[in-house]
Amino acid sequence: MPVLKETEFVAEVTWLGHVPAGLSLRAQPVDALSLGFSGDPGARHEGETRPSCVRVKNLYPQGTEIRNVRQLTVLSEEELQEIAAKMGMDQLDPALMGASIVLRGIPDFTHVPPSSRLQAQSGLTIVIDMENRPCVLPGREIEAEATGKGAGFKPAAQGRRGVTAWVERPGSLSIGDTMKLFIPDQRAWMP
Repeated sequence: MPVLKETEFVAEVTWLGHVPAGLSLRAQPVDALSLGFSGDPGARHEGETRPSCVRVKNLYPQGTEIRNVRQLTVLSEEELQEIAAKMGMDQLDPALMGASIVLRGIPDFTHVPPSSRLQAQSGLTIVIDMENRPCVLPGREIEAEATGKGAGFKPAAQGRRGVTAWVERPGSLSIGDTMKLFIPDQRAWMP
């Protein structure tokens, strides 16, 4: 019996971005991505390993070399609309949030179970690591474009910031492609 269960959910890729290596989180919109085992070539979060950060500070001293499970930032178009509405904005540009992939069609996307897979028609498969908690970096990018709005990002994005993910099977992805959701076939944890 498979450990990953195919769901009824198929999401459409509505936006793709490349976040160049460097200090800025801002993504450059692209029509397609060619993703390898290290993620998006030349991107800020590319690599099979990475230095540990605040996300795992209770496990490792900062800067410890660990497996890179945050190669990609995947967002939901629906949740982006909710964030924008809570911020009093008509829309929110995914480039300002350092997005790699924006999908439409999976409800409550930020809370899809860790270890779920999204598989494209090309065979490209990415693994969801965990919720990408809101931080101040997108707020700074938003503030640069919409004065007075950046500080509202973090509270508005709570529970809606999308997920981090890594490439399990390399392949290509283009705007308009679809990705099928597979989730772990297990009961919820009940300690």
